Amino acid sequence: MEERFLHDHPSKPRTKDEIQKTINRLKRIEGQVRGIQKMVEDDRYCVDILVQISAIQSALKNVGFSITERHINHCVSDAIKQGEGKETIEELMTVMKQFSK
Repeated sequence: MEERFLHDHPSKPRTKDEIQKTINRLKRIEGQVRGIQKMVEDDRYCVDILVQISAIQSALKNVGFSITERHINHCVSDAIKQGEGKETIEELMTVMKQFSK
């Protein structure tokens, strides 16, 4: 089931630099995931694999924090200024609860 959110796009479009930095981080994470696949194929030591999984989780969390920070600074801030703060904060809190699972 697809969730519906208040908006489809950020209130302030991301700059090309912001987009590229996020894509670069995600590509690095993608490479790390492939590295773990190779480790499993090569039957590497479990602890080595777990350390790499932990690194990926941390990297993904950092991407999420970066996007959250931008969302608060632009989308939430703009919504508050436009009188839509309550709904936008509730939406963010719902997502943050999922993020922290």
